[in-house]
Amino acid sequence: MSTKEKILARLKAAKNVLSGETLAQELGVSRTAIWKAIKELEKKGYQIQHSANGYRYQPSDILDAKEIHEGIHQDVDITVLETSTSTMKDAQQAVMDGKRSPLLIVADMQEAPRGRFNRPFFAAKQQGIYMSLLLEPKEQLTELPQYTILMAVAVSEAIDELLGVDTQIKWVNDIYLNHKKIVGILSEAMTDIETNSLKYIIIGMGINFSIPQENYPDELQEKATSLFPNGQATITRNQLIINIWNRFFNLLADQTTYLDAYRKKSFVLGKKITFKRKDQSYMGTAIAITDTGELVVDLGEEKVHLSSGEISLSSIQ
Repeated sequence: MSTKEKILARLKAAKNVLSGETLAQELGVSRTAIWKAIKELEKKGYQIQHSANGYRYQPSDILDAKEIHEGIHQDVDITVLETSTSTMKDAQQAVMDGKRSPLLIVADMQEAPRGRFNRPFFAAKQQGIYMSLLLEPKEQLTELPQYTILMAVAVSEAIDELLGVDTQIKWVNDIYLNHKKIVGILSEAMTDIETNSLKYIIIGMGINFSIPQENYPDELQEKATSLFPNGQATITRNQLIINIWNRFFNLLADQTTYLDAYRKKSFVLGKKITFKRKDQSYMGTAIAITDTGELVVDLGEEKVHLSSGEISLSSIQ
C-alpha cells in the first residue's frame, strides 16, 4: 500500500482531525510527503478538509474498489478503471485472460458505451456508473434464470431505497424515473455448445447518476435524466453500487419474488404499444409478462409473445 493509500485509509477511519505531524509519525515519512500525498488525493477528487489542527476526510464520490469490496456481501473481485471503451468488452477480455469470477469491473468513464442493438448512449466522467459483472453460473440453459429481469429489479429497488423515489421498468431492461430513462441494462451469455450449458454471463449497465440535465444533448433532453439532475448527489456512487449488487445476489439466491416485483414495477403492462418485427409495425396492448420474461401483446385478432432480442418498443400510450 502506497503512502497515499495509507493516508486515505487513516483519514477515513479517523473520527477526529489528524495533524500532519501525527500522520508523518505513524507512517514514518516527512510532513512534506504527507502534504504532497494529500494534494494528490485532492487531484483525484477526494474531499479533505484543511484546518489549523490538520486534516479531516469528507465524504467523496470517488469510485473505491476497497470500499465496494468490503460492502458487497458476496466474494467478488473488484476492478476500478479511470476510463474504459466498454466494461462489457473488459469482462470478455477477463475471460480470455483467465481471471476468476465473479468479477465486477467499474469505470469512471466509458468512451464508447453501447446498449441493446449496439445503440450508443450518453456518458459523462465522474457523473455516471458504468459497470459489468462477470459470472460463471455453470447451469443448463433450460435452467437459466432471467438475469436481465432480475438485474432490473435489483437496480430499481436499490435506487428506490436510497433515494426515496419510485422507479419503473420499461420492458425489458430500462429503468425510468419521472418518465425518463436513467439506467440501461445489457446481458450477454457465453455458452458451451457441446454440453448445452452456460459457461459465463456478463451483465452490464450504465447509470445516469449526477449528470446535470442541461448537459444532455438536445435529442435526449426529453428522453433521459439522472438520479440527481441538478448535479448535486446526496449519496455516493459506491453506496449505490454496493446496494445494487447485494440486492442482485440476494435475488439470485432466492428467485421466488423477482418476477412479481418486475411485473409490479412495469409501466408497459395495460398500455398500448407499438413495435416492429421483421420490418413490419404492429400496435397492441401489453397484457402480461410470462415467467420466462416474454411480453404478451394482444393485437386483437391474436396474442403474440415478444422476447427481448427481437423487438424494440417504439411508443407507449
